[in-house]
Amino acid sequence: MDAARLGVEVRGFVVPPRPAEPRLAGRYVQLERLDADLHAADLFRAFSGHDSLWDYMPYGPFASLASYHRWAKEYEGQTDPVFYVLRDPATGRCGGVASFLRITPEAGTIEVGHICIAPEMQRGRAFTEAMFLMMRWAFEAGYRRYEWKCNALNMPSRRAGQRLGFSYEGVFRQAAIVKGRNRDTAWFACIDSDWPALKECFETWLSPANFDPAGRQKERLSDLTRLVRVSSDPALG
Repeated sequence: MDAARLGVEVRGFVVPPRPAEPRLAGRYVQLERLDADLHAADLFRAFSGHDSLWDYMPYGPFASLASYHRWAKEYEGQTDPVFYVLRDPATGRCGGVASFLRITPEAGTIEVGHICIAPEMQRGRAFTEAMFLMMRWAFEAGYRRYEWKCNALNMPSRRAGQRLGFSYEGVFRQAAIVKGRNRDTAWFACIDSDWPALKECFETWLSPANFDPAGRQKERLSDLTRLVRVSSDPALG
């Protein structure tokens, strides 16, 4: 009766730590804490000529390496957001950034965002593994809820969130003003009870056995996560 009226009692919850790992390493990608002096030049190279990457960001595009370096210097030491750089361990090249943000340990909630991936890294396995590594860290650290939010007009981001196993939770209308324009925000999330099944989905998809000699996937991640998601984005059909 009390659970139905007041909500399920949360027992045994331990406040998780804030992200502080210097790196998260996988088979196809290594995540390193953002260091402007170490990473900015290579990231600027990867992003150059692709100004549309910044369409839905509150910053960018950057006209020069100096301006991007200043941006990276501002964010490299912050505790929220906590930025990571995606590095290809095979080539050593940096191909994108992502961050933990809106980190609220006392509630057990954390978000992934500020995701900007250069075209050279968008089609391979590195981005998916990076998202897996960050999600795994969050849930293994003890967070209860892991969020994905994006501009509601950003359909590639909405598709990506759903593919990665985040359940659609709706659109917050007029949630912000970004670069002088209205932003409606689409919300997605997964919770700790989703994690065991999502972990299996990611491990199945990322396994070398899931790819043929030409690198073509045998099973799609979106098909694997479909059974875990409790709701789907109606805008995606």
